[in-house]
Amino acid sequence: MSKTLDLSKSVHDLAQEFPGFTQVMVSLGFTDVTKPAALNTVGRVITVPRGCSIKGISLDDAVKAFEAAGFAVTGRGASQDAPATASMPSTASAAAEASTPGAQGVSAPLGTKAEGLDETGRAKLLASYIARLSSGESLEDVRADFVANFSDVEAGEIARAEQGLIEGGAKIEDVQRLCDVHSALFHGVTREEKIANAEETVMSSLAQGAGDLNTRFLANLPGHPVHVFSLENQAISRQIARTRAALGTRTVAEELRTLSQLGIHYAKKGDLLYPALKVRHGYSGPSDVMWGVDDEIRAELRALLGARAQDEAWRGRAEKVLTRADEMVYKEANILLPLCAQNFTSDEWLQMYADLKGYDLCLVDDAGTWDAGEEYCRRRASTAERGADDQDVAAVAAVAAGEVQLPTGRLTPAQLDAMLNAIPLEITFVDDADINRYWNDDGEKKLFKRPSSALGREVWSCHPPKVQEMVRRVISTLKSGEQDSVDIWMEREGEPVLVRYMAVRGRRGAYMGTMEVVQRMGFAREHFKA
Repeated sequence: MSKTLDLSKSVHDLAQEFPGFTQVMVSLGFTDVTKPAALNTVGRVITVPRGCSIKGISLDDAVKAFEAAGFAVTGRGASQDAPATASMPSTASAAAEASTPGAQGVSAPLGTKAEGLDETGRAKLLASYIARLSSGESLEDVRADFVANFSDVEAGEIARAEQGLIEGGAKIEDVQRLCDVHSALFHGVTREEKIANAEETVMSSLAQGAGDLNTRFLANLPGHPVHVFSLENQAISRQIARTRAALGTRTVAEELRTLSQLGIHYAKKGDLLYPALKVRHGYSGPSDVMWGVDDEIRAELRALLGARAQDEAWRGRAEKVLTRADEMVYKEANILLPLCAQNFTSDEWLQMYADLKGYDLCLVDDAGTWDAGEEYCRRRASTAERGADDQDVAAVAAVAAGEVQLPTGRLTPAQLDAMLNAIPLEITFVDDADINRYWNDDGEKKLFKRPSSALGREVWSCHPPKVQEMVRRVISTLKSGEQDSVDIWMEREGEPVLVRYMAVRGRRGAYMGTMEVVQRMGFAREHFKA
């Protein structure tokens, strides 16, 4: 059998064709090639030259490694991106060429369907849409082609393709723009038809698998997290309709202010769903894309409420953000929640049920109670109470070896926990590897929610994309010794709040981590008023 390695082919295809290919890739540093999820997503749309470019590996070194393993290497000068399919039919080729601005000699009309594409080919088509949007082509033109090629494609496939684009090096901002293209499924004659068309298309495809049945079951289980998210999502949809109906009337500001409560719901997604999907289950798309769109919707609602005039330009902005919020309702119901239902374990749902008790409900009065979740909370509370009970001298002596010994004294874990919880501050500790290690918890609602599922995760995964860079800069400043603390002032729930980040260093000055301390400062303002 010939061992001619064509580098214009995708990594996935070469791995399937040559068993020895994977071993060479691993030796070069491409360890993800051994992971089926990565190979079947990114691997289908990336070539060896493209992979070398992303990882900063010399292509010459890669070629030498393959030749040393007995391969004859060709195609090293081809495009760095893998072809959509091995032999795309001529109609599909024309449509693919037409999808790129500046194509010469091609005049295929907008909305041309590319026939014969498999999932890999459709992923390539999505990548071309990003290029068109980035080059300045109108959203409506790209939507026309999206409708033609993706109206009957399972929503989960689109999510996988977007994840592959991100992992392949696409900019998150560009994929967020592609996320807006999904709203093509809403473009019917009337708003009701748009929603109906979207639901009919996606639900019919999802209903073919067990994921949707599981989502429906959990959504009808009182108190379960999926039930809570679904109820709130429906309430947001109704409030969007009321706000839209109020445009041009004196009540629009009041309706818009009520709608802005969706920030409570979006915060839950950002704390409990997006990071878990990304870190535990390998779905980075929702975290990197939908989370960013949530933030943009919240920011625009705040800007509209703070505007002085409600002129035509203001109304145009309001209509646009209402449409985006409506589309997010759809994406959550038909993409995000089914994805969670398919992947989250029973333990994860139980933990999330307990974490949700620290959040207010959004636009609903009651979401019921989940019996299994309540039992879990009782067991957890019982364990904590046993650890905090007073102990007689004999018992203390028996557990002396388990005490925390400090230079100036020693404490039992229960005493240390109670003492830290008595401090009127929200304290979080991130270690020198940027991993969330600890936060105090006195049982009260916090200004900054800290779900227990975030413990043991990188601190970046707990922040929305637009904030991550700021957090990285702050921690980098503290690590380097450039500063020992960084203060950030803000207003929350009607009172000033100080967030202080402090470098935690050992007695010899070695950096051990960062401590975040959140303090309400309203009491100081009231004190000095008196």
